Amino acid sequence: MASAATFTYKGRDSSGKVVKGRIDAMTEGAVANRLRTMGISPLSIEEASGATGLQMEINLGSFGTKVKLKDLAVMSRQMATMITSGLSLLRTLAILAEQTVNPELKKILTSITREVESGSSLSEATARHSRVFPPIMISLIRAGETGGFLDGALLSVAKNFESEVKLRGTIKSAMTYPVIVFIMAIVAVIAMLVFIVPIFQTMFEGFGSALPLPTQMLVWLSSIMWWFLPLMIISGIIFSIWWNRNKNAEQVRRVVDPLKLRIPVFGQLFRKIAIGRFSRNFSAMMAAGVPILQVLHIVGETSGNWVMEEALRKVAESVRQGRTVAEPLSQEKVFPSMVTQMIAVGEDAGALEQMLEKIADFYDEEVQSATEQLTAMIEPLMIAFLGVVIGGMIVALYLPIFSIFTLLGG
Repeated sequence: MASAATFTYKGRDSSGKVVKGRIDAMTEGAVANRLRTMGISPLSIEEASGATGLQMEINLGSFGTKVKLKDLAVMSRQMATMITSGLSLLRTLAILAEQTVNPELKKILTSITREVESGSSLSEATARHSRVFPPIMISLIRAGETGGFLDGALLSVAKNFESEVKLRGTIKSAMTYPVIVFIMAIVAVIAMLVFIVPIFQTMFEGFGSALPLPTQMLVWLSSIMWWFLPLMIISGIIFSIWWNRNKNAEQVRRVVDPLKLRIPVFGQLFRKIAIGRFSRNFSAMMAAGVPILQVLHIVGETSGNWVMEEALRKVAESVRQGRTVAEPLSQEKVFPSMVTQMIAVGEDAGALEQMLEKIADFYDEEVQSATEQLTAMIEPLMIAFLGVVIGGMIVALYLPIFSIFTLLGG
């Protein structure tokens, strides 16, 4: 099969304005057809030639770029707005592909435009790029296409992702200060062990007496730091590479995720985040008319915690046997009784999606409040931790000098 070529075009839009651009397509006829769907009357179409010399475009590929959740939220809202305004899906995709800033998303939207132009549905085209588009987005688009409310489904995706971005921003802002202080403490300790302690060690060698135990420990740590520090750096790099490759593996999540929920203070925060995400995704998919078993499977995957995902697998199996959602959910310890009771009331009243939305709003506020309290509590603790570590090292360095002064005074 022949590969697509890049064509440059010149044409007039509906207002008579001359527009220029570039389009990847198989033939000039395909370019002309696409321009007409975009409301542009083609004046000239030419195959682009490879540029050389100073005109050559420096292309570093997509190294270091990735599609973030915020990019998907903006794209979904823009797409919903254009479709609601009466633009065709093909023209909407073409406009988004041209104006998006993220190079990786731009490339994917261009590919999706070609696939839709070839007869694929939007959900089929997005499903082929599952590494970029989350399962909840693909399912909501499929439900919107089936029910004839694609714009509403895309708007639901945008709202869902915007809430998720806001939640992540809240957590990130709360954790920034403690992480920075912790890194500063590590850097300060390493700097003292590598540069300061050896100076004092040279001075201590002339004392002719045994050093206090804290000072001996500090000198020993300084002596091993020259080989231990490179070992730590290499181990950290290896662990980072391994973690990035295996953090989503079920064997790893089966061990790590239960531990997250047991961490003092932070465990409750992780639990609230997972419940809020579960409720929000559940509500959005129920409102879109996605089948309940498919909803339970997807919200389990998107909850971000293996314990909740495993619990929802059991719930899905019970629902498949004809039971309600709330009944098996109440038997899972990860879900508070308030959540299961509110879901039971929602099922009885026929307003499950509205009740789930209220649960999501409640837990979003809980996460906001918990992160603020956590920040207020961690700041003084981290300052005290930094003071104890650095102050303890300084005291250990000066203990031999204090001992000499004591002997002289005696």
